[in-house]
Amino acid sequence: MTSSRAPLVDQFQRRISYLRLSVTDRCDLRCAYCMPERMTFLPRKDVLSLEELHDLALGFIERGITKIRLTGGEPLVRRDMMELVRALGRKVGDGLDELTLTTNGTRLSEFAEDLYAAGVRRINVSLDTLDRARFQQLSRRDSLPQVLEGLAAAKAAGLKVKLNTVALKGLNEDEIPDLIAWAHGEGFEATLIEVMPLGEVEEDRFDHYLSLLAVRDTLEQRWMLTPSDHRSGGPARYFDVAETGGRLGLITPLTNNFCEGCNRIRVTATGQLYACLGGAEQVDLRAALRSANPQEALADGLDLAMRIKPARHNFAIDARGQAPALPRHMSMTGG
Repeated sequence: MTSSRAPLVDQFQRRISYLRLSVTDRCDLRCAYCMPERMTFLPRKDVLSLEELHDLALGFIERGITKIRLTGGEPLVRRDMMELVRALGRKVGDGLDELTLTTNGTRLSEFAEDLYAAGVRRINVSLDTLDRARFQQLSRRDSLPQVLEGLAAAKAAGLKVKLNTVALKGLNEDEIPDLIAWAHGEGFEATLIEVMPLGEVEEDRFDHYLSLLAVRDTLEQRWMLTPSDHRSGGPARYFDVAETGGRLGLITPLTNNFCEGCNRIRVTATGQLYACLGGAEQVDLRAALRSANPQEALADGLDLAMRIKPARHNFAIDARGQAPALPRHMSMTGG
């Protein structure tokens, strides 16, 4: 699928070069802050086919997208996932600078070598605790041994790993320094993320919201954090930790808005383009792909997305009992 239209630039003159493409809303964990225990997943007919995902990605590359992150749900639970990885991996160096993915790590031991062989060099792994009982409490699954096995396999395969940890008040805040130290000792980067108000869950996120400004103050009593000019293409701001020799990222959508330099758009597994993770603005690219003239319809849809992308998100956690900023779950939007 080709297009002669201009690169993607939104109305605020931000150059959009980074696509987060969800391949499934399904996940083999049930993290309490992300989704309810009895999560209802999409009918398979609503999810884009492998061919549609590939066509979509090529259409974005033609418009100047240079980095694609495959997300979910959990991308590695989709049966034909590696076929897509291999197909897109062939575009690395031919329009695509980087192909990567975010995973919970439960199936990483099975796929780490294949991912590297397909052209993936860097992955993000979500991990909120190293305590097995706490992992089971948070994810409602006893899967920490598989995740640790997956991380070892990724390291052995030559993949660079960044651990993503959601900072949760009263749940894992006491463990955050040890998790960072462990990650750096393994040669992994570590990034902390504030909990985001997406979708209804059983508990009130306000109870577990933890400002990373407070976490940073706590860490600086233990370590020397030096601001780094390193950028990974995402919203994290980085610090070098003198004592561990590692790098720490902070993603602060609530305490420190990061929208001014946003270069990202997200597409769900059903082909809905969200111009902003924290906004309701969307374009139906599945309808475009299944139209009589998919190439033209997709190009029109991307042009529309650039016109409606907002200046900033609307995330806020101000009070207990407040409805989530958006009704859709993170597993639906793609991490």
